[in-house]
Amino acid sequence: MSPFNSYFNGPRLLRLAEWALRRFPHVHFFVPDTAAAYTLEALGYAPSRARHKAQRQGRYVHNKICTALRELGVREPESLVLGMDRLHDTPRYTRLLDEAHLRFRRDEDFRAACLDASHWVLDQKLPPGTAPTEEQLRGAVRYFLAELPLFADAGGIAGHRPSFFVYHHRVAFLERFFRHELGWRPVDGQGFLVVRDRTPDAPEEQQPAGAALAGEVARGIG
Repeated sequence: MSPFNSYFNGPRLLRLAEWALRRFPHVHFFVPDTAAAYTLEALGYAPSRARHKAQRQGRYVHNKICTALRELGVREPESLVLGMDRLHDTPRYTRLLDEAHLRFRRDEDFRAACLDASHWVLDQKLPPGTAPTEEQLRGAVRYFLAELPLFADAGGIAGHRPSFFVYHHRVAFLERFFRHELGWRPVDGQGFLVVRDRTPDAPEEQQPAGAALAGEVARGIG
């Protein structure tokens, strides 16, 4: 759950959490809270202000998740939230993070794919018609590299395999990653699932693909 992503509002989060808890024996919520400062710095925030803003928004997202989970009867919701501080205390995560940075430095194709993913993120935040500079991309890619271990082995990090990393839309980098088109690939048993919240009042033919699309993506690139 990206800290500054308005998609994850309270009601939608509650529905998605209920969906996940009913279908999977183990569920965790990944919040790249402090890592969000890298994107803010790339957008022009001073480092200290970027850290403060990311921490404040991260706490808000953590609280929102815990509120939803308590409403669903989860007794210790904090245990299901993976923020960056907790991840950096997890050996499996730190080993994978080191590998991500190493491959970024040494593998030209992998580096280009990571920078392209960061370009896609910044394109959504910069003024229309503005392209990110090389310096901005190099700063923002630190956020993406912080996420990569969860794509590679979320199950190993959380302690439960096999595993799916769940998001609400398809990402070009991840399609290549899970099709084994890059120099680094996910571990066996790690998949990527696209799950979209259905609009309650929309006719069926106008609905997002939802679980049907999720199953298709899981089979295709998981």
